[in-house]
Amino acid sequence: MAFAARMKELVRKYGKVAVGVHLSVSCASITGLYVAINNNVDVDAIFRRIGISPGVREEAEAPPAATGGEVMREPTLGDGVPGELPPRNRTRELVASSGGALALALICNKALLPVRIPVTVALTPPVARFLARVKLVKT
Repeated sequence: MAFAARMKELVRKYGKVAVGVHLSVSCASITGLYVAINNNVDVDAIFRRIGISPGVREEAEAPPAATGGEVMREPTLGDGVPGELPPRNRTRELVASSGGALALALICNKALLPVRIPVTVALTPPVARFLARVKLVKT
């Protein structure tokens, strides 16, 4: 059965329960994404660690400019190791440039629609059975 036909059947059969389950899954997704983004989880590093290409290319670093005799201080990490730059956090950069963690969480949630729909399809029948058993909805 085609995906669109399954969704129509789900909404026809379960109605308000299907809509409620979908909204609950969406709210849980947005909340989780917001908490992760607000806590500076580096999504790019997570993608690289599990072997998924994030699809974002690193910009080529510009050569250092001549300073005209000035002595420049070398960048250091928190432990004071000279010459090492802190790791780049693309999530922090996107939050700063896109207007906030909530906006980025909503964009990521929209991108996760192909994941949320099957979760909704899988969760709706058990939730409907549970609600019918406790007599909150009619079967």
